Amino acid sequence: MYIWDFSPLWKYRFLFLEGIWVSIALTAAVIVLGLICGLLGAAGQLSRFRILRWLSWLYIEFFRTTPLLVQLVWVYYALPILSGVELSAISAAVLSLSLYGGSFYAEVIRGGIVSIDPGQSEAGLALGLTPSRVMRRIVLPQAFKRMIPPLMNQSILMFKNTSLVSILAVPDILYQAQRATMDTYRPLEVYTAVALIYVAILLPLTALAKFMERRLKEY
Repeated sequence: MYIWDFSPLWKYRFLFLEGIWVSIALTAAVIVLGLICGLLGAAGQLSRFRILRWLSWLYIEFFRTTPLLVQLVWVYYALPILSGVELSAISAAVLSLSLYGGSFYAEVIRGGIVSIDPGQSEAGLALGLTPSRVMRRIVLPQAFKRMIPPLMNQSILMFKNTSLVSILAVPDILYQAQRATMDTYRPLEVYTAVALIYVAILLPLTALAKFMERRLKEY
């Protein structure tokens, strides 16, 4: 019978804290950059120019239909060979996760915009507003409320996706857990602790996302 013993993990608490900090900082960076990519992708999808619609569709579908792990490995190992530009593990992770997340954010943003009744845009144009002002003052304020829950859910998924960067030796939570496992030979305890760390971080955020979704439905 296996005897559980978590006591050896205590001396690795600072290692786990470092991993938590790296994962959170990485998530924050890729959310910001991913939203920028998502805005550009959504704008391309809604553009009146066919070439922009085609290019944005190609970007979105490529990153949505290929595994993130493959993208991480390709960007880190293959992209420098093709471009001649060396990338650190952190840079490759941020680039891959941002482009991957941006493809999902783009669909959320596009969906939020097209969900607004076209009649409201037509009314704004009839009043003499320019298309950009119609988008900024009429469409986006309403669409943003509908985007918040799926954007938050996607951001939560982005935090979980950062666990894959350990394959590039980025010192996130999972990478630090691998180091602790090699030292303690207690993989069950280590990965149970990792699972609890993710639950402790993501459970409140998930509850917040559901709370905001309920509140927004009331308005």
